[in-house]
Amino acid sequence: MEWTGRARIAAKYVEPDWSPPESVRRDHPGLPDVIPGGSPHNPMGARALALDRAEIAIHGTTKAMRASIGAAASYGCIRMRNEDVIDLYDRVDVGAPVTMIE
Repeated sequence: MEWTGRARIAAKYVEPDWSPPESVRRDHPGLPDVIPGGSPHNPMGARALALDRAEIAIHGTTKAMRASIGAAASYGCIRMRNEDVIDLYDRVDVGAPVTMIE
């Protein structure tokens, strides 16, 4: 679910709860309805920067998913190490532009 183009930071979250969107639920029907923020199983990790595109965010990740950072392995989100997304979270404001290139 790769994408290119421009977006903006629409919202910022600290240890957000995660509710799998329908696109993820179709592929993983056994997921719970909500994974609480701070859970070691929450794929959003320590911070999330929601973009103004449906169900797309720049976010941290779990230890188990860390090896997938930099690969096209998500449903369009940009995965980062938790320590890096915490740093980015502190540097950008809601409304900041995001440009995704190939």
